[in-house]
Amino acid sequence: MDSDAIVGLAAVILLFGGGTLFLLSISPVGKAFAARITGKKNVEQDETAEEVKELRHEVEEMRHLPGQLSELGERVDFLERLVAKQREAERLPPVR
Repeated sequence: MDSDAIVGLAAVILLFGGGTLFLLSISPVGKAFAARITGKKNVEQDETAEEVKELRHEVEEMRHLPGQLSELGERVDFLERLVAKQREAERLPPVR
């Protein structure tokens, strides 16, 4: 290989490598990597942590829903039976 070919190859590698590094640095992955290296906490990370806490709280509240739904179903069944008994009593002739 002659020196012109090596210089051309180095120029292509630097051009594409530099472009790739630049694009990586402005991407979210690059920003997160830079924040990790510098030890800075990102505001988005704090917001994400807060959202996770809120979602966990909501999930914890929702774990009680199946039991409450079951209880409501039993109450509706009871009321339906009560109303049905009342209607049957109205249809029957009075006892003598």
